[in-house]
Amino acid sequence: MLKAEHLRTLTEVVQRGSFAAAANRLGYTASAVSQQMAILERKTGVRLFHRSARRVLPTTAAEVMARHAAIVLADMDRLLAAVERTHRNTKQEVRLGVFPSFGLNVLPGVLREMEPADRAEFKVSVAEPSELIPGLGVGGELDAAIVYQVGNSGLSWPSSVQRRWIAEDPFRVVLPRAWPSRAPYDVEQFVDLPWIMHHPASSDAFVLDGVLNRWNLHPRVVAHSDDFSATLAMVGACLGAALVPRLALRGQPEDVVVVDAPWLNVSRSIFALYLPDRETARLRLLFDTLTETCSG
Repeated sequence: MLKAEHLRTLTEVVQRGSFAAAANRLGYTASAVSQQMAILERKTGVRLFHRSARRVLPTTAAEVMARHAAIVLADMDRLLAAVERTHRNTKQEVRLGVFPSFGLNVLPGVLREMEPADRAEFKVSVAEPSELIPGLGVGGELDAAIVYQVGNSGLSWPSSVQRRWIAEDPFRVVLPRAWPSRAPYDVEQFVDLPWIMHHPASSDAFVLDGVLNRWNLHPRVVAHSDDFSATLAMVGACLGAALVPRLALRGQPEDVVVVDAPWLNVSRSIFALYLPDRETARLRLLFDTLTETCSG
């Protein structure tokens, strides 16, 4: 295979009339140019220069090769410029919104697995779903948002926004490890416990209260918290029990215990909302990776 480097050197030698002049133009030494031309002669099996003690003269074959090489090199330059232009135009920052517990327990692991150059192209905003969705509107600052919904209430989004399912995230009962074990934890054993619950005004609280009421559990609420990290800390301090989604329990504190409560059948749906005209192969790969991570 002929090297573009050698062809470029050949055109300079033919145009400038000497190895030394070509070397000066290309930033080589004259001996390096001579070596390149010798390699080109071996590759082609054609004599390209008449050499004498004082000068080298290109052969007719060298002149013909130089003319064709100039055309090939110009085409290669145009090819590389087109590829670079396409790459520059398609290289786009991904502006992603995520809700807090997802940003704490899922996204960092995915980002750590990325190459530094790919990771640098992500701009992340962390906020509650209701705060993220407006960023997907016309002129918004987000390309996609990872949000959740408990039941069918509490969220709405523009009809122009597409939705992609990521995971179902079941809620678990979390108790202080210091409390005496009550296994197998029948529903009646939860009746008199103090509870840490979502703020009453949230749609999550409405759904979870409905689940507890269905089992005739009317919790004695000792704290309200929509921050699962704070909730787990208060559970660990023996303030009360709580309902916490599975993904928020990754890296759970040692002073809390997750108990099996088969009667509890409620989860939050995690999904991606994105603008169709911003969907790229990189964004689809991110969604696939998040789905795999959540199921792991």
